[in-house]
Amino acid sequence: MTSNNTNSRVYVWVWLPQAINPIVCGVLEPVGDTLVFNYARSYLARDNAVSLYAPELPLQPGRIRPRAGLRVAGCINDGAPDTWGQRVIDHRHLSQIDGVHQSREMSLVDYLLESGSDRFGALDFQTSADTYISRDGNGTLEELRFAAERLEAGEPFSASVDGALLHGSSIGGVRPKALLDDGNRKLIAKFSSSTDPYPVVKAEALAMDLARRVGLNVAATELTISLGHDVLLIERFDRTATVGERKMVVSALTLFELDEMTGRYATYFELADMIREKFTSPKQTLKELFSRIVLNICVGNTDDHARNHAAFWNGKMLTLTPAYDICPQTRSGGEAAQAMAIGRNGFRLSQLVGCVGAAETYFLDESEARDIIDHQLHVIRTQWIEVADNANLTEAQRNGMWKRQVLNPFATDGYSNRVL
Repeated sequence: MTSNNTNSRVYVWVWLPQAINPIVCGVLEPVGDTLVFNYARSYLARDNAVSLYAPELPLQPGRIRPRAGLRVAGCINDGAPDTWGQRVIDHRHLSQIDGVHQSREMSLVDYLLESGSDRFGALDFQTSADTYISRDGNGTLEELRFAAERLEAGEPFSASVDGALLHGSSIGGVRPKALLDDGNRKLIAKFSSSTDPYPVVKAEALAMDLARRVGLNVAATELTISLGHDVLLIERFDRTATVGERKMVVSALTLFELDEMTGRYATYFELADMIREKFTSPKQTLKELFSRIVLNICVGNTDDHARNHAAFWNGKMLTLTPAYDICPQTRSGGEAAQAMAIGRNGFRLSQLVGCVGAAETYFLDESEARDIIDHQLHVIRTQWIEVADNANLTEAQRNGMWKRQVLNPFATDGYSNRVL
């Protein structure tokens, strides 16, 4: 792994539970094509030290190599910039802001050290083991929206707004986004894109609203307008009302010991097995997971891959986070499949009847599974108009989503519900 950074060592800083300031906990060093982690002796000596995620980075001295096939431990990679964040950093290194283009190959070390510090979870990455310097930036929603548009178009924008956009580069995902502060609330702002084939931001706002109405635990959201464009504001669940405090979070991709290339092997039924063994409140959590699968099928969200599920980590146990990134996907016909298999027999079609057949995996009997499905169908059917209005869908947009993405006939094919 060749780094363009003059210091190839990456010091990992962590916010321990209930702490408002970070401490150094270890170091990452390139070894071949991987980044190997080593806990700091000062960290291991602390009474309140917790593992960054015990199964892959247990509290122990010495070098810890990432699992086979991974470039870096998954819990570290969860804090790395994803597609959009990498694009923001790449844009800066093309030097379009000062008009001087410089070709540069970026490494994982570069992305870790140059992305914003207010990243997902409770980690950050620094060049120093002694001094913590936060890489932050400020900008109004309008400035950030404008900068995101310019970046998508490959056009330059001011250096001051560049810093604010870089602030949000550590948040994962493909779509343009930025981070905002609203008093004690930390928000993610998701922007519409010029390439959107349908009103994606409105669709996600609608799906999150429906998820909340059917009783799921979901991140708080708000739909707003900036510069004439839709913006979805999402309250961060990895932050608390205490200023400076952060929560440790790991993605389901990390739980599966997979990366983006192998994530297609993740399954819901294996996640259910993990919940039984490693999560707090397993019975309640399994019901929640089953309900989320049902909702994804009902609203046409087939982008339910392992990166879009996560759990809080307290050093001993896992707790399912609120649901996020629930967004209806484009659909040309009827048949569709979920990103992760639902049943142990490999069933992954976007059909409610398959959920009933897999109910036992989620510690539910058939009657309980049908109660969950029937309740969601009833809520979606009876509250659709109100939810569509709240999402500011035009009549054409509403008609374009109903029975296509939302409650596509394929979803209910073969399923006889007891509540209309």
